[in-house]
Amino acid sequence: MSISNISIKAVLTMLLTCGLAVAQSPSLLKPEEKAASSPATNLPSEATVNSFMQQTFGYEAQVTWKISSIKPAPVPGLAQVDVILAGPQGQQLSRFYVTSDGDHAVIGEIIPFGAHPFAAVQKKLANGAAGPSRGPKDSPVLIVEFGDLQCPACKAAQPAIEALVAAEPTVRFVFQNFPLEMHNWAAKGAAYADCVGLASNEAFWKFVSKTYDAQSDITAANADEKLTALADGAGVKGANIAACAATPVTKGHVDASIAFGKAVGVTGTPTLFINGRSIGNISQVPAETLKSLVDFAAKQGK
Repeated sequence: MSISNISIKAVLTMLLTCGLAVAQSPSLLKPEEKAASSPATNLPSEATVNSFMQQTFGYEAQVTWKISSIKPAPVPGLAQVDVILAGPQGQQLSRFYVTSDGDHAVIGEIIPFGAHPFAAVQKKLANGAAGPSRGPKDSPVLIVEFGDLQCPACKAAQPAIEALVAAEPTVRFVFQNFPLEMHNWAAKGAAYADCVGLASNEAFWKFVSKTYDAQSDITAANADEKLTALADGAGVKGANIAACAATPVTKGHVDASIAFGKAVGVTGTPTLFINGRSIGNISQVPAETLKSLVDFAAKQGK
């Protein structure tokens, strides 16, 4: 969820979102060149990151932040910093990178590069996406959504995704739970969804739709009551789903889906993959563009 205050949004856009950082493909380097081009990653301290954030956002009294993680980036020589920014209208998970000398921050997304840049992620998704699915398993196109039932952006994107799936019946579509830690009932929603999916694949899609419809009425305090009723409304026995959702086994399923998402580069929701190609801001992508991406993927997959 983005912070809607215009001045904050402008700073976020400039500093922490929506750019591109393209790394040199390791496949183009000889082993000795890889070693020479891979300096050890020096991680900035929490104190340094907090000071940077204070200098950047300190003028805006309504904005706060929490450091989520500081770790080596997927490419050598960069540290990855994840922070949760909060303002009057909500929270946003933001990411930036710090160079090994600690003197510069790099804004944007690190994307794969090479002759077949999406192939590695496509293979991981084909082998590991195990959530509820629709469409033929042997389809040349695999679409995987990582979603959070408490995420307003996921709710906003749902009509576009549903329209795409309805228009492309030969495509395989898989939903993976990816509840964000910043949301206070998302993990519980994911647990209920997991259990509904195990009980009935048909009921799962109804449950997701009904949960998005009721999203603004669900709170951390009433989540069990609301989600149980929504499961009943989707066609499964809510009491059984509630009992299932509270088990360690279900938590393990949700945690595994989160870990899988992180392994393929998911940082926020909704994230949609079309044959390994990551698509963000889905609700802002024209329907004809989504169709073109699917048609192109189908041709490439044959």
